[in-house]
Amino acid sequence: MVLRGIRPDFNFKMFYVYILQSRQNRAYYVGSCKNIVQRLELHNHGRVPSTKRYVPWELVYQEEYDELKFARKRELQVKSWKKRASIENLIKHFKI
Repeated sequence: MVLRGIRPDFNFKMFYVYILQSRQNRAYYVGSCKNIVQRLELHNHGRVPSTKRYVPWELVYQEEYDELKFARKRELQVKSWKKRASIENLIKHFKI
């Protein structure tokens, strides 16, 4: 990805909250990380114990934060939602 007006060697410190969906059983997984591309690869190569059973995973939602504490707080908020419909509503109003 190329950002106009930004030097490619500039070091952004962004953190992400993400939602994955299993192509196998359509289950959702909510997480947070610093490098979303690398994290998705770990999930899809079976390197994350909680998701290896349902590979492959597809990124269906993401949010960016400039501090890890805010990303983690949001991750916990989304994980606390009891209804699958709440997550699906969030995804429905967002297009990657």
